[in-house]
Amino acid sequence: MRHRRNTTFDFGPRGASRQGAPCNGSRVERVGATEVSEVQRARILSAAAEIAGELGYSGMSIARVTGRAGVSRRTFYDLFEDREDCFLAVFDEAVARATVVATDAASAQQGWREQARAGLSALLEFLGDERVLGALVIVQALGSGPNVLARRAHCLGPLIAFIDQGRSQTKTGRELLPPLTAEGVAGAVLSVIHARMLEPDDRPLVGLLNPLMGMIVLPYLGPAAAAHELSRPVPKVRHVPRRAAKDPLDGLNMRLTYRTLRVLAAIAEQPGASNREVADRAGVHDQGQISKLLARLDHLGLIANTGHGRAKGEANAWRLTPKGEEVERTVRVGATS
Repeated sequence: MRHRRNTTFDFGPRGASRQGAPCNGSRVERVGATEVSEVQRARILSAAAEIAGELGYSGMSIARVTGRAGVSRRTFYDLFEDREDCFLAVFDEAVARATVVATDAASAQQGWREQARAGLSALLEFLGDERVLGALVIVQALGSGPNVLARRAHCLGPLIAFIDQGRSQTKTGRELLPPLTAEGVAGAVLSVIHARMLEPDDRPLVGLLNPLMGMIVLPYLGPAAAAHELSRPVPKVRHVPRRAAKDPLDGLNMRLTYRTLRVLAAIAEQPGASNREVADRAGVHDQGQISKLLARLDHLGLIANTGHGRAKGEANAWRLTPKGEEVERTVRVGATS
């Protein structure tokens, strides 16, 4: 039976399975994972997020995902049960990241009202900055089947519980407002954000902060508090063009196996290592194999021989090139963060 992969949004380690969905970025013990599978998984999730954002869940075919990620279908099925399992993993990643952003902002404030405003402001900025992930969570998830809808409903639980704390702020009596009020408020807020994200213009979502806060406080604090929220200053959003980070693994005409990554790690740990020292550290006992592998990595520009080598009867001395350092660092962060 395949292990189900889930997440904490740097597209690294897993956090939730399809059936047990914490939606809080919690980490679970990794089973049978290697550096290679983590890199491949990260690339699959990144590709799936992009395609779902562009074409919706219906357009997120496995063929498109594997093609953009540069992995085989077999690799996909080693990591995910099916398309829905992959989408759920991306969804969990996005929700976990948005939750951290909003929670951190809210926790820096005192009182329910100010915490709600800070958390909502941070969430709107996040959704505006991360349009692909925002569209996936707010828009695409609604048309992605019953399992995704169930996960979404589960993830809304903490938000609804936080809004329900407003009942303790009302002067008219907590008992006069049913708990269902918070569910209605949360649904209304998400509905407005959903509608704005479907519009063709690129207005900053943080512009919704004041009217949405008015909606949130109205049933609990009354019309005066809602009117005050409408008049409060809105944070200015700087529009900084985002440049897509170039994947250092792109363009490598080589399949990154576990053994390959162990060789890169061995050289990173011991710059200037000889063939034999690299082999010992990487656990490659066949000298012919290590020689071929080092030659291939040298040809790709990932390592360089700074020793004299056989020409003068001295051992090779391998070091990572700047490109090799970037690849090794990318793999290591994806596997351990």
